[in-house]
Amino acid sequence: MLKNVKGLGQEGDIKEVSTGYVRNFLFPQKLADEATPEKIKNAEATKSKRTEIAKAELEKNQSLAAQLEGQAFEIPARASEEGTLYASLSAAKIASVLKEKGFEIKKENIKASHIKELGEHEIKVGLDHGLEATITLIVKSEKK
Repeated sequence: MLKNVKGLGQEGDIKEVSTGYVRNFLFPQKLADEATPEKIKNAEATKSKRTEIAKAELEKNQSLAAQLEGQAFEIPARASEEGTLYASLSAAKIASVLKEKGFEIKKENIKASHIKELGEHEIKVGLDHGLEATITLIVKSEKK
């Protein structure tokens, strides 16, 4: 397979399909190529390399999740006397605070609604491979 085909297989897979399907659909769309011994060998090498990369990424994300888990981060914000923030804290702001502390987290990975009050807030941080870490944000009033 040269590309992913829904219901058939992923890129790099070796599949046995009917001649008509190959001739009329897969070859014209450049979705597959004939499996020669050399191409099979290359596909297996590519697949093992992808597996190694995925394993390394998983280990990296597990390490990051372990480092983040239970951490507390302080964020100063302007607030009223009642403790309501003038501007809510978005996922982008939280991600930038984490980046300042040395954690490369994308704003899309922050699973929190906009924070609108002072105090402690439990936030979930989603990572690749389905991993999650819980952090605590301590939102304090910014000195004027």
